[in-house]
Amino acid sequence: MYGLGLSTKDIVKNVEDIYGVELSAEMISKITNKILPEIREWQSRPLEEIYTFMFMDGIVFKVKDDGEIIKKTAYVVLGVNIDGFKEVLGIYIGEIESSKFWLRVLNDLKNRGIKEGV
Repeated sequence: MYGLGLSTKDIVKNVEDIYGVELSAEMISKITNKILPEIREWQSRPLEEIYTFMFMDGIVFKVKDDGEIIKKTAYVVLGVNIDGFKEVLGIYIGEIESSKFWLRVLNDLKNRGIKEGV
């Protein structure tokens, strides 16, 4: 939720509404500060050179940005390596799907080690 742009107050409300668990905004901040470095490390990890299949798809979320509700999309890239193992290669947040956006995604995957993918 934090990655989609929700404020800590919005996350507190969503967690309470969905799961019935009460958390403070301070607790949400502590959690995000703890896991963000791990997420960044995962998102920049080296990838295998070859994936026999790559799938790219997205899901649209409505998020609050400076008090305004906007749509953002979480795009997921899934790869199947030569051993048939499925792996999430990356998750990317964007507002609109465009050739410029996909070029950035594909360049990121290439820079992380992919040399060939279908």
